[in-house]
Amino acid sequence: MQFLTKKQNERKIQIIAPNSMNTNINSTKFLGLIIDNSLSWKDHNAALTSKLNKACYAIRSIKPFLSVDILRMIYFSYVHSVMSYGIFWGNSHPSNSIFKIEKRIIRININTGSHDSCHQLFKQLQIFSLPSQYILSLLVFVNKNGGLFQSNSEIHDLNTRFNHNLHLHSTNLKLVQKGVLYSGSKIYNHLPSNIKGLSNDTKLFKSTLKSYLIEHTFYSLDEFYQSSS
Repeated sequence: MQFLTKKQNERKIQIIAPNSMNTNINSTKFLGLIIDNSLSWKDHNAALTSKLNKACYAIRSIKPFLSVDILRMIYFSYVHSVMSYGIFWGNSHPSNSIFKIEKRIIRININTGSHDSCHQLFKQLQIFSLPSQYILSLLVFVNKNGGLFQSNSEIHDLNTRFNHNLHLHSTNLKLVQKGVLYSGSKIYNHLPSNIKGLSNDTKLFKSTLKSYLIEHTFYSLDEFYQSSS
C-alpha cells in the first residue's frame, strides 16, 4: 500500500514472489484499525458506524427494561470500548458521524428529545464526549512517552513564557498536523498550567485531566483551544 497526499498520484507497482504477485491496495486492517492509503480514516469510520448503529439499536430495544446505571455499563461495554480503541482517527472529518451516534445513544439512555443538547447529559453520566476522549487518549500518550517530544527550551535558549511548552515543528502538511506527535504537542500546550504541572505524576495527571474533560465536555478541538486561549 502506498501512502499518498491529495496531490500525489499512485504509482503502479507489482511485487512478484514465487507463485504469487502482489499489487497495490487502497486499505488494510492492522491491529483492529482499517488504514487507508490517504490516512483519511474513511473506511475505519464506516466500519465503526456500522458497529455503533447496531449497538444503538440494541440499547434502544432494551432500554425500557433497564435502569440508567445498567445502561451506562452497557454503553462502556459496547460503545466506549469500540469508539476509544486506537482513537488516532478522532481528529478526522469522518469522526463527526461517530460523534453523532454517540450523542444519539446518550439521549436514549437518559430518555431526552432527539434535538436536546447533550452537554449536561455527558456530565450527568460521567461519560466523555468523542472529542474529549480523543484529547484524553492523546495526552496520556504524550505523558507516558515524553522521550518522543521536545520542549521549546531544548530547541532554543530564549527565555519566553512558552519555554516549557512542547515544540511544534513548522509544517503546512495537514497529514502531519493531524498526526499524533503534532496534535498531541499542540493539545498539551493548550492545557491549563495546573494540569501541565502534574506531568511528573502520571496517575494524578490522568485523574485531574479526566475531571477537567468531564466538566467541560468539549464538542470539538476548536472549542478546547478557545477555552484555554
